[in-house]
Amino acid sequence: MNPNISPIRLSRRCFLRQSTVLAAGLGAPALIPASALGADGSVAPSRRITLGCIGVGGRGTDILRAFLGNPGAQVLAVCDPYQNRQRDAQRLVAEKYGDRGCAVSGDFREILDRPDIDAVVIATQDHWHAVIATAAARAKKDLYCEKPLGVSVEQSQAIRDAVRRHGRVFQTGTQQRSEGSFRFACELARNGYLGKVHTVQVAAPGPVYRPAYHGSLEPQPVPDGFNWNHWLGPAPHKPYNPGRVAWPDWYLIWDYCAGFIVNWGVHHLDIAHWGCPELTESPFEVECQANYRNEGFTDNASGWRAQFTYASGLKLVFTDEAKQDIGCRFIGDQGWVRVDRAGIWAQPESLLEVKIKPQEIHLHKSFNHGADFLAAVRDRSTTVADAEAGHRATYFGLLADIAARLGRKLKWDPKQEAFLDADFAKPMLTRPLRAPWKLA
Repeated sequence: MNPNISPIRLSRRCFLRQSTVLAAGLGAPALIPASALGADGSVAPSRRITLGCIGVGGRGTDILRAFLGNPGAQVLAVCDPYQNRQRDAQRLVAEKYGDRGCAVSGDFREILDRPDIDAVVIATQDHWHAVIATAAARAKKDLYCEKPLGVSVEQSQAIRDAVRRHGRVFQTGTQQRSEGSFRFACELARNGYLGKVHTVQVAAPGPVYRPAYHGSLEPQPVPDGFNWNHWLGPAPHKPYNPGRVAWPDWYLIWDYCAGFIVNWGVHHLDIAHWGCPELTESPFEVECQANYRNEGFTDNASGWRAQFTYASGLKLVFTDEAKQDIGCRFIGDQGWVRVDRAGIWAQPESLLEVKIKPQEIHLHKSFNHGADFLAAVRDRSTTVADAEAGHRATYFGLLADIAARLGRKLKWDPKQEAFLDADFAKPMLTRPLRAPWKLA
């Protein structure tokens, strides 16, 4: 908290509650509109979750719009190193609420210092996630954080551990958990409708994405209204070039992202874990072959094939989409089911008509990712995609990338979260942070 803010300053919710009690005690006629109490179907101010949105580029703006459409949320501030994005986001908020009360900032710490903000939405580049999220948890903010949970296993662990330590509600942006077809596929697998699951296949986008920037790679002047140093943050210092900030270019650059093997792989790896918990409960071996980009600034994995093998005979095959159907497929000795955003398929097809029985496993039911987060913040409950789930999905992609970069088969113990007999691989679990940034 900002030391210049008085500790006796009342929060917005506390002020509303105490004002209502005081008025009642004085016998004053409390002329409160129905909307303020939620009686007309709206949400009373004391029940609204106040948000600060950190990162309002393409994905960040999508999330901002989603929360603006939910009457249970109220956006109070937006933050981005681009001034034009700050203004555009502020305008969206003003159009929704009919006022200019939304603050703008270029420094996320100003958002975390505000006592009237309950939760933050983190939709920055991946290399910023862990620094901001751990600081937010320490500041006692609840968090909606885009995936993945950092660009190293250490960073992902740090977010999970900070959320645990500070008792925060956390939702990560693996929104497929809020789509019924993904939940149903996982319930089929977990309730034995496929027989014993022996293989899980996961495929994510990879080589189909090409860099958008094809200009000079020489340093260029930083555009007016853009804080390049703050965009870089904990990443290594490099001179500005538009090829570093374009999309999908920054997804393809190691300094800012671990690549599609992690950033997009996390979605379907998450579903694999949801439907087959053994994947993160038992030790395994992982090996991966990948080819790496060398075009402009891009240097992340382009295509890959990883295999995770377990003593029980279970295996997870994780590739780019050029090698198998995109999505997640659970294969058992009595049938299979595959699910993707385009649909759900099964063999035998009668599996799609199954009704999960009351006594069977029913997974967390969410129909809207943002609404699920807001409900959990109010009730102090667990979200459909909590920090534990986000961490598991993140580090599986990272381990595949590490195995590929080292060209070695590695053994991993998920209980210790450590390599077995592979000290040479331990440095790959961390990334240095440029001063003064650190994990809180």
